[in-house]
Amino acid sequence: MDLPAFPAKLTARQQQILDLIQSAIARTGAPPTRAEIASTLGFKSANAAEEHLQALARKGAIELVSGTSRGIRLKSDTLRSINESRFQHTLNQLALPLIGRVAAGSPILAQEHVDQTYHVEASMFRHKPDYLLKVRGMSMRDIGILDGDLLAVQSASDAKNGQIVVARLGEEVTVKRFRRNKNLIELLPENPDYATIVVEPGESFAIEGLAVGLIRNTLLM
Repeated sequence: MDLPAFPAKLTARQQQILDLIQSAIARTGAPPTRAEIASTLGFKSANAAEEHLQALARKGAIELVSGTSRGIRLKSDTLRSINESRFQHTLNQLALPLIGRVAAGSPILAQEHVDQTYHVEASMFRHKPDYLLKVRGMSMRDIGILDGDLLAVQSASDAKNGQIVVARLGEEVTVKRFRRNKNLIELLPENPDYATIVVEPGESFAIEGLAVGLIRNTLLM
């Protein structure tokens, strides 16, 4: 992860070493030794690493502690920059529960339906989803929604004609294209092997949400 520039501008090599130090501390809780820095970056000796560390110390990015091979401390400004970068990264992520099979009659976001939670980049979606629904079947194949895909869904109770919806019909939850004609509601598949579902007046029906994105399941493995 690249860190923001400090008051004294770092060279590309110095930034690389600073990133390495930060990564080692985050991973192991301790900074690397000079020998480890030299080995990782291909320096001929630990002395070359020491020269870069001294330069980083002069520029105020780190503090060197004598008498120990791991005597490298990140200065407060460096830690602040790292924490701000991590915080911004967290802000840019969404925690979306993955809904597996949905039990009849119970809310789609009921805790017992949640298989796991995925953290995904918010920039993947134009409209913010509330959950992921695992697609079952191939009725929406022709618009690229395949069995096993994760459909990003925004909770909603109404839809416009042509939108892809998650709908509850009787005891089943299905993904289809929505169409309303006067008092008649149709749920259209995107695969000629499947029939249109016609919602009869008085039949148990509810829209649970709108499709706002798709994640191919293999991308999260």
